[in-house]
Amino acid sequence: MAKKVAKKAVKAKAPVKKKAGAPKLLSGENPQIPKGYGDAPVQAYIAAIPGWKRDVAARLDALITKALPRVKKAVKWNSPFYGVEEGRYFLSFHVFARYIKVAFFNGAALDPVPPGASKHKNVRYLDIYEGQFDEKQFIAWVKQASKLPGEKM
Repeated sequence: MAKKVAKKAVKAKAPVKKKAGAPKLLSGENPQIPKGYGDAPVQAYIAAIPGWKRDVAARLDALITKALPRVKKAVKWNSPFYGVEEGRYFLSFHVFARYIKVAFFNGAALDPVPPGASKHKNVRYLDIYEGQFDEKQFIAWVKQASKLPGEKM
């Protein structure tokens, strides 16, 4: 005779409500934004970021734009990209649940080298957690990175 196995009651999660027309948040709270070029898609990406990370992302964008007024912007693969010429980028960032990951595509050539290693020898990362952002160092890296060859994407 087979034993009856008691099933645990599983509490259903309430569906996440989103505004009509609002971008979908992917795992880690990264917004799903259509590919696009220029400032408008980058601003749409930033506006869709939840919580404290939106303010940090807006600040990153403002600092990059102030340091490089003619910066080229794009959204690809659900992340904003920044470059000095169309189609070549030196920096991108991506939102995760607890931090923002900034990628410097030729970061190994920066001084000092950003702290996050990569499986790609030239790429270096900066992980920004809530309340931990050194704007002065970030601006210095942006200015240095903009003078290096950009990655074609």
